[in-house]
Amino acid sequence: MFLVGLTGGIASGKSSVIQVFQQLGCAVVDVDVIARHVVQPGYPAHRRIVETFGTEVLLENGDINRKVLGDLIFNQPDRRQLLNAITHPEIQKEMMKETFKYFLRGYRYVILDIPLLFETKKLLKYMKHTVVVYCDRDTQLVRLMRRNNLNREDAEARINAQLPLTEKARMARHVLDNSGEWSITKGQVILLHAELERSLEYLPLRLGVLTGLAGIVSLLYLLTRYLLPYP
Repeated sequence: MFLVGLTGGIASGKSSVIQVFQQLGCAVVDVDVIARHVVQPGYPAHRRIVETFGTEVLLENGDINRKVLGDLIFNQPDRRQLLNAITHPEIQKEMMKETFKYFLRGYRYVILDIPLLFETKKLLKYMKHTVVVYCDRDTQLVRLMRRNNLNREDAEARINAQLPLTEKARMARHVLDNSGEWSITKGQVILLHAELERSLEYLPLRLGVLTGLAGIVSLLYLLTRYLLPYP
């Protein structure tokens, strides 16, 4: 099995592309969902966030108030790094768990939906393929204004706060251009899925694991055969 890192930009159509992959039967791990999961009450990251940032970051029901926490770390790199140091290890552990489940179920590849794949670069080394859902800036602007009911100035500010899609496209191995008709984008997704399914890049790891399991079984057999007394 190999990993495929997928990312995009605000209003680029990444969520719609993910839905097509899921309809095709692909395994998808959503890092945003995991990030929200690991900070729920009862989890280690939740406790450490409260210890670090105080009870003012809590809602009445005990959940983390994401807006308040976001305001606390806004434009404060030290606090942001502190939060990342708390949450990132927990996120990576959950990602590994989810990925391993798909490995056991025999999937050839797993898509990791990672919004900041190229910004942080921390997970890039684990990705066999990288995919960017791209659209041109004018299309992105129009879609964002319509979707979020924003004026042009606010929409441009949100787009400018992200790494430009042109840069992400330059760094990616695969680019899904969602600038035009949706049917064309959907066709690109189907073709990419077929290409990834045909790939044999999953074989080395799977064969290595099977070889290791065979060795363990053989060892257990020998131990049973020679160490246990005969009846």
